[in-house]
Amino acid sequence: MTFPLSYCPNGWERVERLRGLYETRPPDRIFAFVEAPGTALEAFAQRYAAGYTGRPDPAERARFWDELLRERAAIEDDSIPCAYLSEMDQGLYGGICGGSIQYMAHPENGWISSMVPPLLKDWAGFDRLSIDRESEAYRYYRRFLATLLATAEGRFGISHFILIDGLNFLFELFGATRAYLEVAENPDRVRQAIDFAYRLNVDVQTAFFERVPLVAGGTCSNMAGWIPGRIVSESVDPFHMTSVAYFERWGREPAARILRTFDGGVLHIHGNGRHLLEAVSSLPGLKAISLADDRGFPTAFSVLPELKRRIGDLPAVVSVEYKEFTAALDRHTLTGGTLYKVTRAPGPSEANRLMERVRKYRV
Repeated sequence: MTFPLSYCPNGWERVERLRGLYETRPPDRIFAFVEAPGTALEAFAQRYAAGYTGRPDPAERARFWDELLRERAAIEDDSIPCAYLSEMDQGLYGGICGGSIQYMAHPENGWISSMVPPLLKDWAGFDRLSIDRESEAYRYYRRFLATLLATAEGRFGISHFILIDGLNFLFELFGATRAYLEVAENPDRVRQAIDFAYRLNVDVQTAFFERVPLVAGGTCSNMAGWIPGRIVSESVDPFHMTSVAYFERWGREPAARILRTFDGGVLHIHGNGRHLLEAVSSLPGLKAISLADDRGFPTAFSVLPELKRRIGDLPAVVSVEYKEFTAALDRHTLTGGTLYKVTRAPGPSEANRLMERVRKYRV
C-alpha cells in the first residue's frame, strides 16, 4: 500500500517506529529527526525580519510549507512531514473572544506566531465572552485550514497546534502578573474562566480534527512526529514559575480533563519548569514530553540521563546539534526511549547516513 504522503519516503516504516516509541516505549531504542540547511528557510529569512508583521496570507504560507517539506523529503529520518499552524498558536483563542491578534515572524524556523494583548480590565467583561464561530478570527482559521489542506493533500500532513487552556487562557484575559493575583483573590471566578477555556479549546481542536484527516490513524505533531489517535498539544507554562503543589491544585485537572476528551496529548517543559517533571509525567494519557532548552539552564541533552530517570519510560523529545549528537553516537552514550531533534546536519546525505546508525543503535 502506498503511503498517503508523497513527501514521506519509507513512510510506513516511520509510522511503525513512532508507534513503537509511543505505545511500547522501548528503553533501548533511539529515534531522530534531522534538520539540514535548505533554500525555503533562507528565502523566508530574506523576506521577513524578526518581529511584528501583518496577518499572513494563507496561500503564501501554504507555498512555504510545500517548498520546505518538499526539500526535507530528501532526508529519510523518523519525522512525518507536516506544517505547523503557528499563526493560530496563541492568538486564535483570544481572537475568537474579541481580542486583537498580533503576529510575529521567526526567521530561524519559518514560523509566524500570534498573540493578543490582555482582553479584560475586570471580571464584568468575562461575563460577556462567548465562543464566536463567526468572528473574523474563527473564519480566518477555517479559511487558513482549507487553503493549507488543498496544498497538503497527498503531499504532507498538518500538525496539531498548541492548546491555550487553564491558566494559559487566564493570561490572555488579564496578562500574566495579574492572572496570578486573580488566582489568589478571585479563585471562584478563575475556575469559571478555566471551564470556559476548556470549552473554547475543545471547540477549536474539534474543528481541527473535523477538517484535518488523520494520517495512518494518527495525528501529525511538530513536536513528536506522529502519534496514534487524536492527540492534542498541551502547555503548562504558567506553572513553570510556581511550586509543584500549585500545579497540583490549579493545573492537573484542567490538563487531565482535555487529555481525556481526546486520545491523549503531548506537552513541553522549559528549563525553568523541570521541577514539575515528576508531576506532569504522571498525567493520564500523556504520550511524550518535549524538554526545551532555555538560557540559564543546562541543555536537556547534557543532563538527559537524570531527566529521563525522573520521567520513567515516558518518551522524551530533546534537541541537540549534529556534532554533539554524532560524538555521543560514537561513544555509545545516548539515552534510550528518546526522540532526538538533530539540528545543523551538513546536508541530506550526511543526515541519511546518520539515520542508518540511529536505526541500528541499541542502548
